[in-house]
Amino acid sequence: MRKDQAAMENDAIQSAEAGAKTFAGSNSRKYNYFEPKGRKATLYENVTVDVQPDPERYLLQGWIISFPDGTPAYSDKWTRIKSSNWHEFRDPNGEWERTHYTRVSAIEKQIILTLQNAKAEEAFQYVDRSWIEMLQNHLSASKHAEYGLGMVFQSAQRDGMSQMINNAILVNASDKLRYAQDIALYIMNIAEEAGIDEAAGKDNWLKNDHWQGVRKVVETFTASTDWAEQVFAINLVYEPLVGELFRSGFLMQYAASHGDFVTPTIVSTAEGDFERNLEYSVEMFDCFFNDPKYGDQNKRTAQEWLSKYVPLCAEAARQLQPIWSQPRVKVTTFPAAYSRAQERFHSILKTLGLELLKGVAL
Repeated sequence: MRKDQAAMENDAIQSAEAGAKTFAGSNSRKYNYFEPKGRKATLYENVTVDVQPDPERYLLQGWIISFPDGTPAYSDKWTRIKSSNWHEFRDPNGEWERTHYTRVSAIEKQIILTLQNAKAEEAFQYVDRSWIEMLQNHLSASKHAEYGLGMVFQSAQRDGMSQMINNAILVNASDKLRYAQDIALYIMNIAEEAGIDEAAGKDNWLKNDHWQGVRKVVETFTASTDWAEQVFAINLVYEPLVGELFRSGFLMQYAASHGDFVTPTIVSTAEGDFERNLEYSVEMFDCFFNDPKYGDQNKRTAQEWLSKYVPLCAEAARQLQPIWSQPRVKVTTFPAAYSRAQERFHSILKTLGLELLKGVAL
């Protein structure tokens, strides 16, 4: 009799059926599987938290899906970051499928209206020709960097250890791929209106010395197999030192003085994306760095990543410097733009309680 009862209890432990195990508060109508960040769970939390079950939280039979060699579909070995609770992170943007589609739809409508207005007014006929060449050669080249980063995030989001982490990285991937496509479509429109070479961007990305540093960094991100390293290096190092430097420090500064009111509208969407993706990245790594068990270890890992990526990104930024002197009207300088980028980067490090190791310089 005792043997049969033990067998029944074992069956219950292995079962994936609803009600196979009773949790504290299971019978309460207010019961929730997770602890809300605020007083009440938000819609984002209700549709995101614990959607991806975890053997350490409620999944009694272990991971449902594994690779043929027995490796589980999700493994904490796929990053050097350690966590006592992978489910602690909440995206401060609170974005999930519906809100993401709504936001992106509004962005695309704004871009379409701006382009329609520009074409109706024949605006590209009045843009300074030296600036048109900048868009042809360099905005178009930056499209390949943005697309490459989007593909890195698309791969990284599969390996995160919770639905909240995966969701945030997937939105990041979508933002990058959308912006890359926006640039491609914008270049096609300029080609129709102003007769530029649509292939020049790819040639500059592959051959122009100004872009080889950026290309090297993006390809280095691609070679990494650590999803947390990729998010850290791209959003907290590359974006402030290189991505934002080119978008805000060059394109946004120079466009208006050359008669171009369309480019800032498109580029500003990427700047908005970066602000949101920076916010979730800081929140995520703040969780990792303040982990009661692994916080100090995670900070040491991040210091190693800084030592690896800061020199690469600083070199990529310096190789872009000649671009600032090419437009006809000079409204700012590379040193001024790079100084603002350095201040931004140091501000991010300060927020996270990190410092550059001795010998690592911008």
